[in-house]
Amino acid sequence: MFSYGTLQLEAVQLATFGRKLVGTADVLPGFAQSMMKIDDPDVVATSGKTHHPIVAFTGRDSDSVAGTVFRITVKELQHADEYEVAAYRRIAVTLRSGARAWVYVDARYARSS
Repeated sequence: MFSYGTLQLEAVQLATFGRKLVGTADVLPGFAQSMMKIDDPDVVATSGKTHHPIVAFTGRDSDSVAGTVFRITVKELQHADEYEVAAYRRIAVTLRSGARAWVYVDARYARSS
């Protein structure tokens, strides 16, 4: 799983996965990042933030988003799905390193790369 936002926070990882994740830096090409207001009180309580980063596909070579790739289990991926609010959609992408990963993107503009 590639994370560029709150899933990189230790508190969110402990609450979502029951453990601290270890990952490596990578980049998501062809996407741009913005911020989104979160209304779900459970997600706000877990992250401690009312606004979370969100990314949308642009297809432009000049756009990219830095983040971290984490190895997680299928069960942990299901927990991540439960953590993310409806505005996010999980898609498969190819990162700059060539690795394939799941990432949560703006559901309105979701497109696999």
